[in-house]
Amino acid sequence: MQHCRPLLLLAVSLRAPRRHVMELSSVVSRLDALAPPALAESWDNVGLLVEPSPPHQVRKMLLTNDLTEAVLEEALGVGADLLLSYHPPIFKALKRLTCAHWKERLIVRALEKRLAIYSPHTACDALANGVNDWLGRALGPCVSVPLRASTALSHPTGYGHILEFGGNVPESVLSRVSALQGACLRTFPLRSEQEGDARVRLSCSHNALLQALAILSEDPEAYRGVELLTLQKPPLLDTGMGRLCTLSEPVSIAAAVERVKSHVGLKHLRLALGRGKTLESSVSVMAVCAGSGGSILSGVPADLYLTGEMSHHEALDAVAEGRSVILCEHSNSERGYLQKLAAQITQHLEGKVEVLVSQSDRDPLQVV
Repeated sequence: MQHCRPLLLLAVSLRAPRRHVMELSSVVSRLDALAPPALAESWDNVGLLVEPSPPHQVRKMLLTNDLTEAVLEEALGVGADLLLSYHPPIFKALKRLTCAHWKERLIVRALEKRLAIYSPHTACDALANGVNDWLGRALGPCVSVPLRASTALSHPTGYGHILEFGGNVPESVLSRVSALQGACLRTFPLRSEQEGDARVRLSCSHNALLQALAILSEDPEAYRGVELLTLQKPPLLDTGMGRLCTLSEPVSIAAAVERVKSHVGLKHLRLALGRGKTLESSVSVMAVCAGSGGSILSGVPADLYLTGEMSHHEALDAVAEGRSVILCEHSNSERGYLQKLAAQITQHLEGKVEVLVSQSDRDPLQVV
């Protein structure tokens, strides 16, 4: 019996479950579904930024707020195949990839080591239950709405314009317009003393609109009766930039400071008291924007602004309006969310990829 034990242990070891792996393309597809790139600001650079030559399998992913050389070494040390950097390490255009500049070195080394890089940035800023909803819970239970709502990602029909014109347009013109790709033409009878009066409505894409206008312009009489309506995408009520948070129970500014410290994990913050306010003044409504929130928060009616950073003059404006400001530095207002994001990603990837949060990542600024 003693001679059988090693064989038994070997058999158990061979049957031990192995962690799943996923192709990079599949991981990216699910990350895009979690935080759709279409939600990102137009100036941003989100999505897959560095792609090793395929096939590339992902077993382990490391999350960081900023990609620095220390974080890159950590990623390689833990054997990561994909690095998710909240802030895009490629933002301004790179004209060359050399080892002379630290950001270029990051990309060179990532490619050499077959490390993919992905960034969600402002797509996660806008996301429902994203970074701003996380930051908005700093003072406790609240009802929050986006300060600037995102719009629906696309029209259900794919049509963004409606073109209307009189029904006395020559049949040859109507035939050409109705044959356009990305257009749907309908005729509606009108209540009129003249029998046979009608109105033509063309629902169309932008490209079809330009073609339809060119065709209609060939008949000046028809063109004079044209009316154009550009459709607007409906707002996504729980998605967008920043959050306006109405607290379930008001708190003092002093209490708000302590709660924010606990929430973001800092010993020190920067505080600007609004004109006429003291540490005992009450906060019932708070406006938040992770990262650099000056442009989003400007003029928002709230007792307190919470963000990572604002310019000197933006802070002066807020104070003059009687609004207090808490600043915790840019990435400190986002970093705590990475733990929540890691859990969300793990769920979306069905546990097939090991998701870690960087231990080397930290804000470059600290209070000393």
